[in-house]
Amino acid sequence: MGKSQKLRSEIDEKYKWDLSPIYKCDEDWYKDLKIVSKEVEKVSNYKGKIVSSANGLLEYLEFSIEIERKLYKLYYYAHLNFDADTTNDTYQQMHGKIQNLLARYDELDSFSNPEMMKVNYDTIKQFYNDEPKLKEYEFMLEQIYRYKEHILDEKSEAILSAFSKVNSSPEEIYEALTDSDIKFGMIVDENGEEVELTESNYSLFLESENREVRKNAFNQLLGTYSKYKNTIANTFSGNVEVLTTLSKLKKFSSSLEASLFGDNVDRKVYDNLIDTVSNNLDTLYKYFDLKKEVLGVSEFHLYDQYNSLVPECNKKYTFEEARTLVVNALSVLGDDYVEILNKAFDERWIDVYNNKGKRTGAYSSGFYDTNPYILLNYEGKFEDVSTLAHELGHSMHTYYSCKNNPYQYSHYRIFVAEVASTVNELLLKFYQLNNTNDINEKKYIINVLMNSFKSTIYRQVMFAEYERDMHALKEKGEILTSETLSNYYYELNKKYFGPNVVVDDVIRYEWERIPHFYYNFYVYKYAIGLSCACYIVNNILSGQDGALENYKKFLKSGGSDYPVNELKLSGIDITKSEVIVSAIKMFDSLIEQFKKIN
Repeated sequence: MGKSQKLRSEIDEKYKWDLSPIYKCDEDWYKDLKIVSKEVEKVSNYKGKIVSSANGLLEYLEFSIEIERKLYKLYYYAHLNFDADTTNDTYQQMHGKIQNLLARYDELDSFSNPEMMKVNYDTIKQFYNDEPKLKEYEFMLEQIYRYKEHILDEKSEAILSAFSKVNSSPEEIYEALTDSDIKFGMIVDENGEEVELTESNYSLFLESENREVRKNAFNQLLGTYSKYKNTIANTFSGNVEVLTTLSKLKKFSSSLEASLFGDNVDRKVYDNLIDTVSNNLDTLYKYFDLKKEVLGVSEFHLYDQYNSLVPECNKKYTFEEARTLVVNALSVLGDDYVEILNKAFDERWIDVYNNKGKRTGAYSSGFYDTNPYILLNYEGKFEDVSTLAHELGHSMHTYYSCKNNPYQYSHYRIFVAEVASTVNELLLKFYQLNNTNDINEKKYIINVLMNSFKSTIYRQVMFAEYERDMHALKEKGEILTSETLSNYYYELNKKYFGPNVVVDDVIRYEWERIPHFYYNFYVYKYAIGLSCACYIVNNILSGQDGALENYKKFLKSGGSDYPVNELKLSGIDITKSEVIVSAIKMFDSLIEQFKKIN
């Protein structure tokens, strides 16, 4: 009989996060809520005055930052308490109240951006001379005014805004279809029992030691998708149509350019990533050859790729052992870094164990006026230790960002968000690799790392290439039929898997199950993040002059510059191939290491 989940009250206090630095008690939160609820209404006082003078702009910016900080202090206390126990009625209520207040503020403040767009950036530049304190907001204002040439007149923007719900219909229909309506039927598992095949357990079947189970799951799931190819081709094409039309209306040359604009990323970064990976597919082919050899199969099929090269590592770590391991592994990042890491444990930034009602998964969450808290559901596996290192990477990035920037530049972008977390994961794995004498554990860690390269660089870049090329076809006026979408995806798989893998015909329907194709050119960021992390780790571990100092400059930069410029602080130029090639070389060396010890 399964062990029942503990109640929140049964978890030892030392394993729960301490949220008292935000508010000592719920009563203090409610007092603040009452005060801030009145204060948000004052934003209306600035209507019509924001760009009337330098002083008017400064007063508005100072007010908006002050009110935001108060709102987010309220939000994080409610959100973290709610996620720790979603069954707690008190925190359900608090979470709902602050979300309503945030929505109210957004509604009241909706005049600000259109009002600012009524003047040119030259006027704002003149304001810097009139009021020197505005210089503190220069980069923030520059980011707002970059959009000016892509904003339509007020009437047109209102029409587009009214259509926003309609524009999200393709994705919503796709989600309803794939999350609820499509059923994949029953499948016989390793124990000879009939179980329902779902998207949730599909990956477990593909990892099965039983090849027949892998093959059946693969064919059954993708075969089911083939029956919906025309419907999903319509949602896919509809989504592309929305993005390409909006990009044209907003005066962008393509939907890709429109997507990259927010991060100020040049199109050549995206294309260079795809070209560099395409020119280095031999390493991926070598990996599949290794898998084929270890599995001992005469033909290596696509349904064989997820079967592990090594058994699961059953070694367990107490949370205290995990702390020691992570701190030791990250000690190469310097005494100041370790000191803050220890604060995270000693001051209880981390909510460690699962309890009834606790949100699943793991995350780092916090802002300028709170600690960067971490939610875990720790079970003691090496994977959990790795998750701890990963989330600490996010929290340390947040800590450095907040301590070294004014509020308006303390929040780093999603584009660079995974770099620090992945640096920590890599440092942990390389540390353990060098310090364990257990050959099976070494093989397990190398296998995990190799899987990361395959899935985070190669697979995501294949998706990025597919997305780019399908949008380009649409922009040329071609119809994205199910046949076009399926045939192109099949050919792309042949390219990425190479001559020694049997590219099963049913893979042509896999594009139907990838929700990321509705995320507007998001996936390339995963590959960039891992490549940058590899480059940083390589430089730090090899003792390259200035590598650690440069990495700290990056961590401290927060949101004070565009991502490409922030990465340059750590010695990375993502417009060039060097960083991506360096990551692929690391992948290659891991393959060679595995061969030696296997």
